Amino acid sequence: MTKKNKKQEEVKETEAEAVATAPVEEMPEGMDQASAEMDALKRQLGDAEAKLAESVDGWQRSQAEFQNYKKRVERDNEIMRANMKGDIIKKILPMLDDLERAMQNRPVDEPWTNGIELIVRKFQTVLEGEGVKKIEAEGAEFNPNFHEAISNEPSEEVESGHVIAVVQNGYMLGERVLRPALVRVAQ
Repeated sequence: MTKKNKKQEEVKETEAEAVATAPVEEMPEGMDQASAEMDALKRQLGDAEAKLAESVDGWQRSQAEFQNYKKRVERDNEIMRANMKGDIIKKILPMLDDLERAMQNRPVDEPWTNGIELIVRKFQTVLEGEGVKKIEAEGAEFNPNFHEAISNEPSEEVESGHVIAVVQNGYMLGERVLRPALVRVAQ
């Protein structure tokens, strides 16, 4: 080894001894820096976790709002379909009324009346298949939600406030009254 290399090695050994034997007060400077970096990283981690929790919460709220929107749209569409169906059926009911009146006044010995009777039954079957029900009114207590009174008449046979006769049948689609029954009511 050369003198110069020997001298450099001795300096390195001296520095290493100085670091190893250094008092504790001189070491914290490096430790303080590492501790500060650790604290900064913990704060960043905490901030990132808070942002993640906020994002997850926002996402969950968005999902819930979307599900509610979807249900509302489905419910609105169902109501719209029911209203459209009801509007179409209301337009058909006068034809059924005419056919029923024709059946009440039909000649007994004519064979074509059997065809009209068949048509009336088909109409009624189709309406029942669509959920349309006839409002049974004759003899029932008058209810303005289901009946429309066209007259009040004295009657010995029927109790006061009850329906004497049905002039025109009323119909319901589910819980909705498509057309109230036109009735005569006992006084």
